[in-house]
Amino acid sequence: MVLLHQQGSSRKRQSSFNSPFPPPKIPKSASIDASASELPSRLQRSVDGASELSAVDKAAAILAEAGCTLLNTGEYPSLPSDSQKFRSHLQKMFATASIRSNFLSGFSAYIQSPKNLRRVLTSSNRDGYFISRSCSLLRNLLLVPSIQLDLQIMLLEKLPEYFEINPELSGTSVSLGDDVSRLIINHLRWLDFIVDSSSFSDKLMQVLSISPLHLKKEIIGSLPEIIGDQNSKAVVDSLEQMLQDDSAIIVPVLDSLSNFHLDGDLKEQIVTIALSCIRTIDGEHVPYLLRFLLLSATPANSRRIISGIREQLKLLGLFNYCASQNKNKLKGKSHVKSIDYSILDTLRSGLRFNKNLCQDIIKELSCLHRPQDHKAIDIWFLILIYMNGEISKKMIENIFKKKVVDECIQEVMVDQCFHENASLVQDYFPAFLSIAEYLLTCKEQRARQFGIHMYNSLFEEFVDNYARQEILGTLVTHIGSGISFEVTSALEILKLLVSKYALDLIPLSSHINGVLDYLEGFSIGNLHKVYEVFSLLALSANSNKNHFGSSVANELLMIVRKQLNHTSMTYKKMGLVGTLKIVSCMGNVNSVACSEQTQKSSIKEALELLRTSLDSCRETISLLILFYDEMTVMLEKIDLHPSILEWVGKHVGEFESIFLLDLEGGQLPSRDSHDGLEGELWMNLDGDISPICVNIFPLIFSSSQSTFPEILPANFRLLSAIERLTNQGSMGGIDALLGCPLHLPSSKYFFKASWETLTQKQRHMACLSIYYAANWIRELVNAFCTQVAGEFEYSSQTTKEDVIEKLLKRLRNLVFLEGLLSNLLKSSSISLPELHHCHLEYSGLSSLKYSFGYRGRNVSKKSNALTSSRIKKNKKMTKSQMCSATDGKLRQPTVLEMLKKAGGVTSQELPSDDSGSPSLKGQKSESEDQHPCDYSETELVEVSAAADMLALQRFKFRPLYLPCYSIFTLSKSPSSCCSDPLAELPLYLYLLRDLHYKLDTFIIPDGGSIVVPDFLGITLDGFFTSIWPLLPSLKKHLDTAVCIIREGDENCPGHWETQSVSAGNPHFPSLILSKFSSSTLFIKEVLHLLCKMLNLPDIQTNRDLLSDLLRAFQPNTGPDVALSGMKPRPLPDSIEYLYYGAFSFLESFLDIDYSFSFLVASEALLALESLSSLPQKCTHKLGSNRKGLNFGFEESVLMNLQRRLGVSAEKLMKHDWDAKNVEEGWKSKGERLQKILCIYLENSDSTLDLLNDIACSILPQVSLKSSCDEEVQHGFTTLCSATYLMWCRVLHEVNLTTLNALVKEILSSKPIATMGSECARKLLMKLQLSVNVVVSLVNISRTHDKVSVHAMAVKYGGKFIDSFLKAFDFLQAYFQVHNELIVQLVRELQKATRTIQTLCSEAKGMKQMAITSKIPTTKRSLERFLFQVKALVASSSGCTFWMGNLKHKDLTGQVISSQAYIDEQNQNADEDSREVSEDDEVPNADNEETE
Repeated sequence: MVLLHQQGSSRKRQSSFNSPFPPPKIPKSASIDASASELPSRLQRSVDGASELSAVDKAAAILAEAGCTLLNTGEYPSLPSDSQKFRSHLQKMFATASIRSNFLSGFSAYIQSPKNLRRVLTSSNRDGYFISRSCSLLRNLLLVPSIQLDLQIMLLEKLPEYFEINPELSGTSVSLGDDVSRLIINHLRWLDFIVDSSSFSDKLMQVLSISPLHLKKEIIGSLPEIIGDQNSKAVVDSLEQMLQDDSAIIVPVLDSLSNFHLDGDLKEQIVTIALSCIRTIDGEHVPYLLRFLLLSATPANSRRIISGIREQLKLLGLFNYCASQNKNKLKGKSHVKSIDYSILDTLRSGLRFNKNLCQDIIKELSCLHRPQDHKAIDIWFLILIYMNGEISKKMIENIFKKKVVDECIQEVMVDQCFHENASLVQDYFPAFLSIAEYLLTCKEQRARQFGIHMYNSLFEEFVDNYARQEILGTLVTHIGSGISFEVTSALEILKLLVSKYALDLIPLSSHINGVLDYLEGFSIGNLHKVYEVFSLLALSANSNKNHFGSSVANELLMIVRKQLNHTSMTYKKMGLVGTLKIVSCMGNVNSVACSEQTQKSSIKEALELLRTSLDSCRETISLLILFYDEMTVMLEKIDLHPSILEWVGKHVGEFESIFLLDLEGGQLPSRDSHDGLEGELWMNLDGDISPICVNIFPLIFSSSQSTFPEILPANFRLLSAIERLTNQGSMGGIDALLGCPLHLPSSKYFFKASWETLTQKQRHMACLSIYYAANWIRELVNAFCTQVAGEFEYSSQTTKEDVIEKLLKRLRNLVFLEGLLSNLLKSSSISLPELHHCHLEYSGLSSLKYSFGYRGRNVSKKSNALTSSRIKKNKKMTKSQMCSATDGKLRQPTVLEMLKKAGGVTSQELPSDDSGSPSLKGQKSESEDQHPCDYSETELVEVSAAADMLALQRFKFRPLYLPCYSIFTLSKSPSSCCSDPLAELPLYLYLLRDLHYKLDTFIIPDGGSIVVPDFLGITLDGFFTSIWPLLPSLKKHLDTAVCIIREGDENCPGHWETQSVSAGNPHFPSLILSKFSSSTLFIKEVLHLLCKMLNLPDIQTNRDLLSDLLRAFQPNTGPDVALSGMKPRPLPDSIEYLYYGAFSFLESFLDIDYSFSFLVASEALLALESLSSLPQKCTHKLGSNRKGLNFGFEESVLMNLQRRLGVSAEKLMKHDWDAKNVEEGWKSKGERLQKILCIYLENSDSTLDLLNDIACSILPQVSLKSSCDEEVQHGFTTLCSATYLMWCRVLHEVNLTTLNALVKEILSSKPIATMGSECARKLLMKLQLSVNVVVSLVNISRTHDKVSVHAMAVKYGGKFIDSFLKAFDFLQAYFQVHNELIVQLVRELQKATRTIQTLCSEAKGMKQMAITSKIPTTKRSLERFLFQVKALVASSSGCTFWMGNLKHKDLTGQVISSQAYIDEQNQNADEDSREVSEDDEVPNADNEETE
């Protein structure tokens, strides 16, 4: 088109007014001028002469003059053959205003008739259905510039007259020749030029606003062809207004706007319009809108488009309402699914061809950190990108995992994607399955839980055989991976699916039979899951009338019978577990309903399986223990059939005849000796009236294959379970066992003189007797604590008080026996037999069960000539052959287990932490150093000391169950003459250590979360529910221990000894109870428990649990003093109030005289640090699916608490500790000191200033040869030769962390060049402090010759250079402004780099492997630093840079003669400083000579 009257250029073609008309073809120019001047006058005269004619006739005359016959008898006006000449002629005539006016008025009158309007719109040249608009009269007239605008307005005003013609409503198609409105629009399209685009556009928009929908869509779609690219702004604004009124026109609007050539601002406006319409338009239009947005995406607006789509689009929730409103539900849902499918297909296509858009989506999602900011559409975005493969699948998997672990993507989002949308998600099923498969392989527990949910949802929604077979196939692959956590998670899924869809899985059972090929590598817990899966399938198959999978039961029974009859112990265990699991399913009275005949057959088969399994394990101790434990768990969890209970009752009825011995007047009927050892009764609580005793000692020497003392605890546990089950929870039928004595070796053998006369075998048997007795008492406590843990009504003569008193005495027996056994093992290296199998599968020490080569009773039958050295040798051989052991096939060792095999123990079991008071240590005789393993009368044994020798074999003991912890709440023994809490502390300390042990073995290393093992029989919530009521009692005992230390020993002497004797413990004079040791250790263990609890994610994210924990540890006077200056004051019992109370309570331990125990003070500080970091951790983990856990603290309050924490750490580091304690224990307390030092540095007012002060001023004062008893000049008593290396390492690490944070702050201030000069100066000053610290720490190696000091300088120096290089862009940007600061910075750092060069050279020459392994990485960093400095100086003026070869010098600065130049031999060590010229020359070196 061509625009006249100085209009803007069109996208068709550009010209002036006369450009579209070629000059007339007349030979002479004079003739042309004459005809042009005469034409208007002739026409004027003709018109004047016919004034009486009508206006239509005048218009016809004007057209006739130009060669067109308007009024004729034909169907169409007659046009001249040369249309260009025709239009040119009319243009010349219309130069006269009167002629133009007459024509327009006449033509307007003529087209008032619909027939005439159709005549001028219709072309005479017609070819079938095609109408050539170029041949119509009106088309030719629209190309006459002088009348174009008038005709356009005239036609637009005629358009409303034909609005009633709507082909969509009539249901019949209307041809273009009959539809006048479409003819008018068709004539306005593709004009060669537009004279007045603005006026025409305004008029067109006015008509468009009142047009019916069908015509509005037609006009909008033709806008680019009607008005071109002129007045785009007005058109866009008008269309935006129309969209607000009617969103149904969105598709033609988008199509129209896509064809305009718009500038950047208008494009952004259109994108904004499109984004605002996502929620308002009909669902069927959404795919078109999304396609337009994705095609409109540019690097500048892609993030905005993605954000808008995420916020506005509700993919699978937007149209469900439409489906629910549809009367035909299936049809409505099909329509909705087709819309959603189109939306997903549009998104997938748009992302497939726009790689940058995929990257922007990843960036957008990476910037979201709160769960409430994520939506289901995010899952679809990740899946679509994952399927397109434009970005690495590994990247998408990592992002998905991170979002899941952070709980940003939650299970409800997956449900929104899957629920009742199987047909929609069908094409994306492989991608979802692949993501679920990846999540199940992750170490993070949260990721695996989410993967389990995805597998369950996929199986639930996809009911076709192909999809379910794929799911089962991937699960079998997981199970066969051999990775313990992956196998466990896959079996959890399979178990969940079978419990829900057993009948659906029976036809697919062949796809999961492959699981049975991996049974050898499964743990006991996983074997339970496998057999439960197949047992449920078999049971469902038998109960189903169609018997789809009847072969499942037969195959399962055949497998377990083969395993039971196998000669290998591994297969026997597998068969035993499988058999009992089948019995539990068959004998469950609440199992799948079946006919009476089928039930009888199942019970009969279950009893037969029980007899078979018991017969197969009668000769093997470990299998019998496993059988009894499995039966006990089955009885406690499942309601078994009475026939099975009767069989179990008959079997346990043999307990009395095997393990008990009748007494005569409370005494042994005879005093026979066994292998030269005499026996006697121990721990008789019932006195002479006791009719029986537990016959432990003779059973050890018994030759009968039916009496194993190892199975005594497990057998009794089964007996107590069946007793409670058959007597409504009462243990009255067997309560005599609680007070009956134990038949053990005479106590005289356990004194030094007698013990040294015993043979190795006798010592072995004596230790085993004590070991079995301790485990018997453990099971007694487990069984009878159930009688006092809850509300129980006693029906026998034994009262609750009697049971409580006996339980306390039995606990004293247990403390005594384990302490005695620990001391006996110091002189006898004995591998204790395993008495508990279920516990092994869940404890962190489980791999140790292969470390000790005990094989049942064979140990007791070894030759008497077996020496201690041979035992140790066999022990080492067993450890080295652990991987090939038969039992080792049951499970794969974890990293924690490998550490345990290396001899590691948990923190609370370290000898250094649980050592007694210094005064006790001073009372040890000198002979102790020569015979440290002797258990003598002169060696004082602390009752409250941990049983260190049992630490590595603790997992073999029978566990204490949760009801036992109710002893914390029990009252003191009423038989005491006065209330002496000190006499009870060892009991509580013992239970507290056991609780620590459980927490350590339950906590998963991948995030600190807790998994409660199956043998406890409760869930995680149940575990916390059982522990939490004990917290107030723990606080009460904690206050008691503090009072004992503060007030001194005002109790009656001998209370512990008196109560120990009343409990039946033999009297050992060397066994003492120290007030200081017991109280200190108890306080330390309680604080350690509190610290451990505060760090558990399960507690940090649960308001109720955290509130109860904080409420239990409130100061006795309340936190009012700490809250006095706070505004606003928190409400009582609020989370903030409880937090301050706990903080004040822990601070009180640091106010107590520090000298009483470093362990207590340090443990209180660590707990205080965990508490101070709690608000940040809770805020970080706050999720929308969690209970609210947001601390309402101001930043200033948190900063004040951190400052108080730093002050407390400083006091602890500077306290004048006892010199002997320091001398003996600093090295063993290195890890604890390291944590305290980090707390001190990180919670100071300025970490960099403090680092600079310590590294530059304090640390150089310390000598590695100094002793801890020397007078401290620098103020830190914890800084001495024993802790020097730890201080250096911590300073290096904290300085490096501070530098990384500083670099991150610099890089986040982009653009860097826009940072203010003063702000840049502050950052440079901080960098200078950090450089000073590393220079001082590195240069320490010049005066200390320890290899470890040099290795730290090389390692951390290289890391520091790496981090420092990241800030060189910042240095480059401000080099001209802060030239002196930056040059000084580089000069100072150069001192460290030269020292590092020298250290590397010396290490290579002396072959110091601790350093040489770090040299390549450090060298690369130094080279990068060198060239970065060169580039920095080269880009500025006024500075010079010189690089050359360094001389080979040692750490003292002396040139090594073998490589010195002859003319420079006399140069001294100060040459380093002279190599830098006064004109800011910055030399550096790094070359081959220094290597």
